[in-house]
Amino acid sequence: MAMAMAMATAVTLTGCARPAGPAAPPGRGATDRMLSAEPTGEEPYRRWGLTAPLAVAPTPATAPLAGSPARPAGPALPPVVDRIPTRDKVVFLTYDDGAERDPRFIDMVRELRLPVSMFLTDSVAGPGYAHFARLRSVGAGLQNHTLDHAALRGLPYAGQRAEICGQQNKLKSRFGLSPRLFRPPYGTYDTTTLRAAADCGITAVVLWRASMGPAGLTYTQGSHRLRPGDIVAVDPDETRAPTLRERTATLLRQIQRQGLTVGRLENYL
Repeated sequence: MAMAMAMATAVTLTGCARPAGPAAPPGRGATDRMLSAEPTGEEPYRRWGLTAPLAVAPTPATAPLAGSPARPAGPALPPVVDRIPTRDKVVFLTYDDGAERDPRFIDMVRELRLPVSMFLTDSVAGPGYAHFARLRSVGAGLQNHTLDHAALRGLPYAGQRAEICGQQNKLKSRFGLSPRLFRPPYGTYDTTTLRAAADCGITAVVLWRASMGPAGLTYTQGSHRLRPGDIVAVDPDETRAPTLRERTATLLRQIQRQGLTVGRLENYL
């Protein structure tokens, strides 16, 4: 998934984009050894390359967005968010498309009790929906990323609605759920996208404040560090080096160094 941010026609929580240099990832061989899922008698967090357990995230009494400065982009349109206004020391991990289907990532999510949100594209994830059913069974949230990963901005309403509602229907048929959250492919959207999303039952359009790629974390704006409430997009691994597990473990170590933990996005929106 390309990490191009949208030229928002709606009021969002984003500001001016200022990319930063990426952090260097650890060596591949060392990380592979750290990420072994074979039973070793170690605590689970050590098996996944962490030096301490993840702190348990609080559960908010109410969705913070309801009382935030974020406003709908228009009458009855969903808000567009790249971070959640909260004092909780949490960030949110999101994954797009569904191309990677490593069973050991399921082990990682289960053993670390890691709350992740998977934004699925049917044409990519569809052949492996059984994998995402297993991820869902260990606590992952499944959300909408369109049928075919088309860039939506500028398309007519009917085409945008077909992409969004079509994936709603696919996920309803396969998993018995109707996602509330939607991420437009490439982060691009327009007012028509928001209208179509609202008509398909979407309550929030989710972008990102930081992204984790093969070279490390990059930021769309603000200081070059994670802040409470940031939404992080973990890029699809098109090169297979480092793997999804490796990039997630590297990200978790950085989250811990900054005194943060991982919250469940669905609890905050």
